[in-house]
Amino acid sequence: MGFLMDGLDAEDYDRQYSDWELVKRILGYFKPHLWKMVVVGLVVFLSSLMELSLPIVVSMALDQLQFTPETFDPVGVAVILTAAASMSWVANMVRQWLSAEAVGDVTLDLREDAFSAVTERDMSFYDQYPTGKIVSRTLSDTQAFSETVRLSINLMSQLLLVVLLIIYLFTVNVNMTLILIAIIPFIVYTALKFRIIARRTVTNSRRQLATVNAHIQESISGIGVAKAFRREQMIYDEFKSVNEKSYQVEKINGFVFSSIFPILITIAGVGVAAVVWFGINLAQAGVLTAGVWFLFIQGMGRIWFPLTSIASFWSQFQLGLAAGERVFALLDAEALVKQKADVQVSHIDGGIEFVDMDFHYNEGEQVLRRFNLEIRPGETLALVGHTGSGKSSIAKLINRFYEYQSGELLVDGRDIRIFNLPSYRSQLGVVTQTPFLFDGTVTENIRYGKPEATDEEVIDIAYKVGRGDWLVSLQDGLDTQVGERGGNLSMGQRQLVAIARVLLQDPAIFILDEATASVDPLTETLIQEGLDVLLGNRTSIVIAHRLSTIRHADRIIVLDQGEIIESGTHDQLMSSGGHYATLYDSYFRHQSLEYMERMAG
Repeated sequence: MGFLMDGLDAEDYDRQYSDWELVKRILGYFKPHLWKMVVVGLVVFLSSLMELSLPIVVSMALDQLQFTPETFDPVGVAVILTAAASMSWVANMVRQWLSAEAVGDVTLDLREDAFSAVTERDMSFYDQYPTGKIVSRTLSDTQAFSETVRLSINLMSQLLLVVLLIIYLFTVNVNMTLILIAIIPFIVYTALKFRIIARRTVTNSRRQLATVNAHIQESISGIGVAKAFRREQMIYDEFKSVNEKSYQVEKINGFVFSSIFPILITIAGVGVAAVVWFGINLAQAGVLTAGVWFLFIQGMGRIWFPLTSIASFWSQFQLGLAAGERVFALLDAEALVKQKADVQVSHIDGGIEFVDMDFHYNEGEQVLRRFNLEIRPGETLALVGHTGSGKSSIAKLINRFYEYQSGELLVDGRDIRIFNLPSYRSQLGVVTQTPFLFDGTVTENIRYGKPEATDEEVIDIAYKVGRGDWLVSLQDGLDTQVGERGGNLSMGQRQLVAIARVLLQDPAIFILDEATASVDPLTETLIQEGLDVLLGNRTSIVIAHRLSTIRHADRIIVLDQGEIIESGTHDQLMSSGGHYATLYDSYFRHQSLEYMERMAG
């Protein structure tokens, strides 16, 4: 482990942006809110003038008190100071209000863009990168970005005060002002050099935070499995290890940022000593008055503090740039699934053809090789084969979740890569082995694929699945809350909801991916009745381990390592005595007998 832990958990889609590239992109988000930022700039200028006036008024009052005490008006001075302080307070309030609104709007836009990018990423993206890390970029990094923008506006106000004060001090005493500002280049140079190491440590800190988030999310999501296997201590130990690494990264981060301040304070101390020494000599020589001496002493604090704060600001600024860099990398991640055109799809017949297709998820691990398959419109095709034979991959390619490397995939004779994907996918219906339900009612989940559906349509569809018998077991019928991920329902009930959801959508192509593999015989019967409705008059691809869902298919394809080794009806394949017959005898026949015994029992 290097001192800076270079490359800590960097994602493949991460990229390096220069500071100027990031700043330009950030400014692009502020462009729609330009008028607010102009007003913020004006009130920052006004606030700086009012703050500058305070030591100047006191300085003039001291000189007047020293040389012409008979004309000194303490009430007038108090009124002027009160008015200046009040105006500064009002200007600051307006600045804070408008800048908070503008920054909030920008953060809203950036977070919406990040979430939009998340929804548009390919399925392969989610296979490769943990959900928790993606969530961290969408939430934590956008928040860190917004805090940095607020800090930048505050620093801009302080630096403007420095510039105005230095300009005024030049009009008072050139030599003292030159001494005062001689140290500024050393402070600025040190702070700017510091940004290189700051950027690295902050980026590593953000990456490790994403790793912690990902681990926590995965652990909580799988807590049921952990408890079932009594592995609570194991997941705690794993978290402890990840958290310890985060601690080490943050410790390095803290050390790097804390080490810069002693250096800057030392440099500033040299400057203060120089100003005090020369000021004493000039005051003894009668060149400086008490008021001017006070003004320069006040000026030191007002100039050195913002400049030494540049290091603190720079650490926060680097945090914002690192966070922005991670968000922009998410926005700029290149899609692997690329469409050649954007043809809207209002209707498809359901004809599908794979032509000489090669496909793999990872380089060197081929899934389909020169694969050819034609599925006729309205045909029910069953895919059979051992795990890893390519069954689910065919379904994912039809869904256009992944990009194939060569060959063609045609739908109704047209290249699938020319379709507008949302409109194309609206013609597809998918039921998986473990369907995902969103927190809400059964009705809301059935309506998910067709938001405009009426309650009557939902009820009608629900009763078409298993004649509605399954609704009796629901506590509140269609108004039953399914819970997070459908946790309040049994697996069979989730499948029935998923089937009703697809049935309401009325897709042209239906994909059933082992939907009955984890349910009891009675629920399987209800599911089968729902499937009988779904499979009619539409192209259907069935991936199943249950005999009841494949033996009546129009055609059965037997796959082995991405190649079709047999094709035909159930009877044809059984009579040929090939791989399917062997598979049937070793698995399907046993399963069928077990099923009938359970039904008889």
